[in-house]
Amino acid sequence: MPNALNVCVIDDDDIYQFTIVKSLEPIKSVKNITVFSDGEEAINFLSDNLSEENSLPDVILLDINMPIMDGFQFMEEYVKIKSKIGKRITIYMVSSSVDPVDIERVKNISDISEYILKPLMPNDLKFLIEKLNEN
Repeated sequence: MPNALNVCVIDDDDIYQFTIVKSLEPIKSVKNITVFSDGEEAINFLSDNLSEENSLPDVILLDINMPIMDGFQFMEEYVKIKSKIGKRITIYMVSSSVDPVDIERVKNISDISEYILKPLMPNDLKFLIEKLNEN
C-alpha cells in the first residue's frame, strides 16, 4: 500500500483554498493538508522544518500571482534550500494565467513537474494525487 501524502497549497485566494481543501479531504491517499497564503510563509515553513521529514510536503500546489512572494520568487528560494530537504517534493504550478510568458517561464524551471490551469476539478485533482502516490 502506498504511503499517504502531505499536500501543501500555496495560494492567496481564500475561495480557492477552501475548495481545494474540500476536494483533497476525501482522497484517501492524502494524509495532511497545509495551506499558505503566500510563498514567504511556505518557504519559512520549509526552512524551519528541514529535518522534520514527516512535516514536509510530498506535493506542493503553487500559485503564480500572490502578494509578498509570488510563485516564481518561491521557486527561487526553494532552489536555495532544496539540497537540505531530506525528501523529494513534487511541485505543480496551478494558476489561472494563460500568459505565454508565464507558461514558458514555468517550463524552464526543472523543479516544477507540471503547469496546471485553474480551476483544478476534484476528479482531476484526485487522479493527480493518486498517480503521484503510485510513483
